[in-house]
Amino acid sequence: MTVHEGLGNSGRVRAIARADRVSLAELGTLLLLGSAAAAASAFLKRGTGIPGSNIIMVVFPIAFGLALVPRRGAAAAMGLSAMSCAGVFCLAGVGGIGFGALTSLALTGLLIELVLWRARSGWQVYACLMLAGLSANMIAFAIRAGAKIMLGPGLHGKPLAMWWQYAIVTYAACGLVAGAISAAVWFRFAADKKSMAAE
Repeated sequence: MTVHEGLGNSGRVRAIARADRVSLAELGTLLLLGSAAAAASAFLKRGTGIPGSNIIMVVFPIAFGLALVPRRGAAAAMGLSAMSCAGVFCLAGVGGIGFGALTSLALTGLLIELVLWRARSGWQVYACLMLAGLSANMIAFAIRAGAKIMLGPGLHGKPLAMWWQYAIVTYAACGLVAGAISAAVWFRFAADKKSMAAE
C-alpha cells in the first residue's frame, strides 16, 4: 500500500499516512470509515425519495478515508470493510440495505481504486471520484432494475415501467453529485506540488 501522490498532494485534511509503512492507526481508520459507510447506508433514512441518492452515504466516507490515508489499496480496503459490516447487519436482521445500496457498497471502493490508479493532480481526483460514483450507481441501477424484473410485485416500490424512466436519470445524477461533493469537501482542485513521499 504505497502512498498515492495524487491523493496525498491534494487532500484538504492532514494525512496520517507516512511514506515508510502502513500503521495500525491507518488500518483502523480505513476499517472504521468502511464500517461507517455501511452503517450510514443501513440506518440513515434520507426521506428524499430520489432513487440512487444512497450513493452519497458510500462515497463521502470513503473519500474522507482517502484524504486521511492516501494509499493505493485504501479504497478497496474500505470497500471490503463496508461489505463485511453490511453482512453482519444482514445476518443480524438490522438496518435496511436494499439491492441498489448493497451493490454500491460492494463496488464503490473497488471502482474508486481502479479509476484513481493514475490520477496525479487534484482535478483528476475530482474527475475520478465522479466517474466512480457514476459507474457504481449505474451498476446499482441495473441490479435494482433486474430485481424488479425478477421479483415483480413482490419488490416494494414503483413498478419497473414507471420507475426506470426517471430512475436512470436520478441514479446517474446522484452518482456524479456524490463524487463531486465528496471531492470538493476532502480534496483541492489544484494539488500541492510537493510529494508526501518526500516528507
